Amino acid sequence: MTPIRKALLLGGSALAVLLLVVAAIVFKPWLLFVDVRVDDDIPAVAAAPTTGTDTTVPEPVGAEGDGGPATTPTSPSMPEPMESVAGPVLLSRGTFVDHEHPTSGTASIIVQPDGSRLLAIEGLQTTNGPDVHVWLSAADVVEGLDGWYTAGSAERVDLGPIKGNQGDQVYPIPDDVDLDRFPAVDLWCVQFGVSFGAAQLSNV
Repeated sequence: MTPIRKALLLGGSALAVLLLVVAAIVFKPWLLFVDVRVDDDIPAVAAAPTTGTDTTVPEPVGAEGDGGPATTPTSPSMPEPMESVAGPVLLSRGTFVDHEHPTSGTASIIVQPDGSRLLAIEGLQTTNGPDVHVWLSAADVVEGLDGWYTAGSAERVDLGPIKGNQGDQVYPIPDDVDLDRFPAVDLWCVQFGVSFGAAQLSNV
């Protein structure tokens, strides 16, 4: 082998190694094989408060001529007002659908007693990946290939990098966000401009 050919082979090998290193840094393929599980505490949603009570008074016993005196049932038989339950309130909920990666779980908007809002993602199962963020999106969720890129051209609120690709996780929602403008949750890979999965929120 001539010195020139040997130098070309060494140079080509060095370039190939460099390209592999750069590709590894950019694409991070090992993330596909590494799961990150999160176990945040999801607030227990309180039952909806009761706004009224039954004020119907039962008919007196013996009023239909049975010979007995008319009596009114004692207090234990009377309907009691139900107390309102103070606690977190479920505002909306949706189920994740697959986009570029198989994705399952639920997304919920929860209002705390102090008025703050949270996005709660429960039972998430998706693929790990580079630079995946949790978005509130103004674009409705579209299933299938057509929905992979929908959120990229729509207004969004970035709640930050995803904490993990599995489990339960909670993200605070800024106070100035108008939730009526953002009916969907999107797991968006910023690096490659594609949705991993998304959930359409519906009021409850």
